[in-house]
Amino acid sequence: MMNSLLLPHRYKKIGWILLIPAAVLGILGVIMDIESVLPIQSKVLALVGDEGLLKQKYFSVISTNITLTLIGMLFIIGALLVGFSKEKQEDEYIAEVRLNALLWAVLVNYSLLLVAFAFVYGLSFLTVMIYNMFTVLILFIARFHIALYRNAKNISDEKHD
Repeated sequence: MMNSLLLPHRYKKIGWILLIPAAVLGILGVIMDIESVLPIQSKVLALVGDEGLLKQKYFSVISTNITLTLIGMLFIIGALLVGFSKEKQEDEYIAEVRLNALLWAVLVNYSLLLVAFAFVYGLSFLTVMIYNMFTVLILFIARFHIALYRNAKNISDEKHD
């Protein structure tokens, strides 16, 4: 049975085009203050926004630096396109590999989150939660493509024997 929720294969390339630069910019954002190097200031609609120390505004337009927001959005969109676009030859085996990779990614992600709940506190926990938003997609894409690579390599090795 084929999954109709998957996107057409052509979206995978678009996903990589978005994901790779967003990942590089995201890593640079962790290493250095990318918001000051590449500031993108804009007025945005905020469901909840800060109005100063311990004050929040609801349903308002605020002016803020959206650099990290754009990088995060590009990363998520790219990762979703890469992870959930069909392969050139989509069959039941690929669907099983995809499902197993997704289940493995969710289990590993939440195992790591449990460790964070037990051993990370304060503002460091907020940082862990920010990274946790991306972990499931990263683990899924990595596990899925590694499994596909290993399968292709095994088939190639069997042909040469």
